Amino acid sequence: MTAVDATQDEPPRVYQTRYGERTFSYHLCYLPEHKKATIRVHVQPNGMVQVDAPESAPLPEIKAAVQRRARWILKHLDDIEERNRYVQPRAWVSGESMLYLGRRYVLKVIDDPSQRKVTCKLIGGQLRVQGKALTTERTQKAVRQWYRDRAIDVFQRRLTMLVETLPWTKTVPDWRMIDMQTQWGSCSPEGAVLLNPHLIKANTRAIDYVLLHELCHLVEHNHSPRFYALLDRFMPEWRSVKERLDGQAELILVEATLAPNT
Repeated sequence: MTAVDATQDEPPRVYQTRYGERTFSYHLCYLPEHKKATIRVHVQPNGMVQVDAPESAPLPEIKAAVQRRARWILKHLDDIEERNRYVQPRAWVSGESMLYLGRRYVLKVIDDPSQRKVTCKLIGGQLRVQGKALTTERTQKAVRQWYRDRAIDVFQRRLTMLVETLPWTKTVPDWRMIDMQTQWGSCSPEGAVLLNPHLIKANTRAIDYVLLHELCHLVEHNHSPRFYALLDRFMPEWRSVKERLDGQAELILVEATLAPNT
């Protein structure tokens, strides 16, 4: 997720660690620039374990650091597995719960023979999809497009507000959206920001956290102590915001695993 969006030229290397009777895999990502950065372990909401390490760190030292965190890692993996038991794929029928900006709305599917064009509108407490000969695919497509349209508007407005508060940039960087299963966002070394459109389902404080996270990467390209100092300065409560956001990941990202990128 956003907390695990280190960028590197080479693909992550996969290793395994054994703790008691259990074994888990982790992806090792070397951070080439800030050689004094510490070794950090992240458990993404989809259950992938990622380890960020400075490229100067010896492999035995990295493995030892992972071993020390093994109990913590396995607890997080168990928590994710427990939450996933209650997440069901969508059927795209009336009555399903839909998230938008942290609030729940009820999906209402209306088959209207007189309306050729499928529309999706937020009306009161309902996300209403209406049109002729509505299939599961047409309903899903309409809702996903509605989410993307809202995300473009909200992300742009929140980015504009945030950059006005930051001393290192006064213009909104180039950004675009792409469906991601394991990240809320990312920022390339060149400053191009990618955002997950499903983030629009989270509350605005969580959205601001992800946006701030990526904006901090404009000056600190990996998760160095200086990077976290920036987060602490401009959003002191970011850790609790991140924890709540990651706790909702299975609900927010359930559709990302079922539909192709658009």
